[in-house]
Amino acid sequence: MNQQETPTLGVSPDKVCFIIQKAREFHAKEEVVIPEEPSAPADDWALQVLADHVDDPSYQELRDLIGAMDEEEQVNMVALMWLGRGDYTGDEWNTALGDARQRLSAHTAEYLIATPMVADYLEEGLSMLGYSCGE
Repeated sequence: MNQQETPTLGVSPDKVCFIIQKAREFHAKEEVVIPEEPSAPADDWALQVLADHVDDPSYQELRDLIGAMDEEEQVNMVALMWLGRGDYTGDEWNTALGDARQRLSAHTAEYLIATPMVADYLEEGLSMLGYSCGE
């Protein structure tokens, strides 16, 4: 991908920015502690980590927002997070999308929420693709 080419997202940048804002609100709470590395090797580690927060209104709102997205939007959210985390480069956007599509599950919202620094990763992913959460 060249410098002038901005990839088309399968999710509105405004929607991503709103999720970023909500993720920051949730992760800013004192009682939210999410380990850098999963403590369980199983893919359900996010569910285990978030079990203590199931009654938290901020968590519920964030989970519901992501859960209400269609599959393509969720795929884009995961790929953006991976991109911002450094798992892929901007030139590998289509590869990231393909990999996210293969790993899509019913627990995508929990996976995203349980990722430390998810808001920063999403914001960085947007930036790498030429988008921003302008204020």
